[in-house]
Amino acid sequence: MPSLKQFREILIFVAGATPQIITETIYALAMQNPPVYADELHIITHSQGKQLIMQKLAKDGVLQQLCKEYGLPRLSLSDANFLVITDQEGNELSDIRTVADNEQAGDQIAAFLRAKAAEPSVRLHCSLSGGRKTMTHYMGTAFQLFARQWDRLYHVMVAPEFEKVEQFFYPPKQPLQLSVKNRAGEAIINTADANVSLVQLPMIHLRDKVPAQATTIREIVAEGQKEIDMAATQRPVRINLAERTLYIGDTLIDLSPIQLMLYTTFLNLKRQPCRFSSRDYCHECTACFIPLVELTSSEAIEQMAKEYQAIYGNDPLKAEELLEKWDRNLQTDLLRQQISKINAAIRDDLNDPTLLPIYKVSTVKQYGSSRYGVRVEKGKIVIEY
Repeated sequence: MPSLKQFREILIFVAGATPQIITETIYALAMQNPPVYADELHIITHSQGKQLIMQKLAKDGVLQQLCKEYGLPRLSLSDANFLVITDQEGNELSDIRTVADNEQAGDQIAAFLRAKAAEPSVRLHCSLSGGRKTMTHYMGTAFQLFARQWDRLYHVMVAPEFEKVEQFFYPPKQPLQLSVKNRAGEAIINTADANVSLVQLPMIHLRDKVPAQATTIREIVAEGQKEIDMAATQRPVRINLAERTLYIGDTLIDLSPIQLMLYTTFLNLKRQPCRFSSRDYCHECTACFIPLVELTSSEAIEQMAKEYQAIYGNDPLKAEELLEKWDRNLQTDLLRQQISKINAAIRDDLNDPTLLPIYKVSTVKQYGSSRYGVRVEKGKIVIEY
């Protein structure tokens, strides 16, 4: 994580008919301790929203006045600051009303957040306070999927009597009296009473926890749900070599000493220094899968002999017995036979076809040969000697 001084502070809004939420959020961030000053603004909206925001904040000078009044770094608005939602043909939408419009908005918001969150030296400040409710939902979902731990998600709040006051954009240093209409008629409110506050919303960060290879928001969410469901259903794998036991969850799997030794070998491949050690989860990664011929090497057989010795109460004679039997004589056909028996035992004892692919010794075709391994998450594996 970069130090705070290294960050470029990027503010991202979904907005529509309420440009006030933009200036209120900029103001509230600047009033924090420590303050946050925006280096960039990005506003996701429709064409009508862009027109209104440009009129109120740029042409009428509200944004410039806010920066000048509170000594904030100068901010300006141009086409580059806007992501206007488009239809499938690339035409800007004047509003977000239909199912198709909302699908387009979700996909484009997700793509934008994903791209911005890929920039390592920026910190994102995302607002859920404006735009259609579906747009705020998509912003929150995309943030949950792509944001880093240092990014922030907010909702800006203002005193109720100021919520729908078109003339109010932020509390000016010199309080003003504003005339507003309410149910009782006309009333005078004082901007000195306009308490603007920013709520940082808690969020479960799923970045790097679930794969997101898809491009549409629905497909990305479906991918994530699948991975979460799989992780929730995965039971721990516990091997105790001294006791000759293998448990998947609470289920005891009946394996012979040779089969237990071989299954332990495959599990240990996942526990060795991982090529992708920064990843907390394996997901569909099969980088630790190996060709069976690698298990016929003297080095591999010696390591398996240690497991075999542990199964027999650390009796060195058992290790010597295995080495004498297998060293330079072990064939891949024998390993395949033992793998078939291991998988049959897991299938019969586990008695759950949905879990079998996670725990059996699986095969993948890679680099022109078959490679073998177990798909269970590395964090679910416990081996006791």
